[in-house]
Amino acid sequence: MPLKITKAIEPIEVTRTTLCLYSVPGIGKTSIASTAEKPLLLDFDHGAHRTKYRKDTVRVEKWEDVASVTQADLAPYKTVIVDTAGRALDILSQKLIAENSKFGMGGALTLKGFGQLKSEFIGWLRMLNGYGLDVILLCHSDEQRNGDELIERLDMQGGSKNEIYKSADVMGRLYLEKGKRILNFSPTDTSFGKNPAALPPIEIPDFAMEPAFLAGVIATIKAKLNDMSVAQVEAQQEQEEWAGKFAAAETAELLTAFVPVLETVREEARKKIQLILVHVAKGKGFTWDKTASKFIAEPKTEAKP
Repeated sequence: MPLKITKAIEPIEVTRTTLCLYSVPGIGKTSIASTAEKPLLLDFDHGAHRTKYRKDTVRVEKWEDVASVTQADLAPYKTVIVDTAGRALDILSQKLIAENSKFGMGGALTLKGFGQLKSEFIGWLRMLNGYGLDVILLCHSDEQRNGDELIERLDMQGGSKNEIYKSADVMGRLYLEKGKRILNFSPTDTSFGKNPAALPPIEIPDFAMEPAFLAGVIATIKAKLNDMSVAQVEAQQEQEEWAGKFAAAETAELLTAFVPVLETVREEARKKIQLILVHVAKGKGFTWDKTASKFIAEPKTEAKP
């Protein structure tokens, strides 16, 4: 089967995403996640009954309950909520240790066990994404002090948290600020985050007024990422066009003539294109003379006897 290659001049459309939301207990992670588009809650923590915004739910007792989920099972849904990812990894760890004693020691995973945990969990997430579904990973956090700083981290066993960091395309922290709940995707000195769409901190609304709150946030993230992809393709095409013009210029005078023209190029693209000009000129044996403000032939260095 031939490779499906996406050309550099073709945008990559983002149609699904894996989002991680974390906070200390009691902030309302499950309720917020339930405002995603057509969600199915996989209740590993057995706490779904505590939210009044609960949607369809699977109460998970063992990993086998979700390991073989099919596309037909998930056909009515657009989003799968893993509540919580930490407990899901614990249940998967129990399954791995029960199947192979080499994966565990004293009830904890061995190095080989963590390798298998990573392989199976990532494979499971990819299967869900492959069905065209968004995945929301809910995680508890704990607070640790480093001097005067309060540092927030995911509350789960050792190497398991690394799999969440790597699996999530977007990571947001929920917290209280002056009595209001805030969702912030940006990382800070004391907390983790992934904010590829550059969203500002968002105040959590009343879900009675905005029952599709998180669905809107996820749609915005996808739209921004797709806009970025199109912009990147356009920027690549623009750079290649200028590089072709520079390559056709055979003299220092012709290359110098591009300098004032580039001042009319939009600012966000200008610096990169100017660097391409300098690189092409150097390849042709020219260097920029700051004093004369023009390209000149590079001085030849005489070989030492």
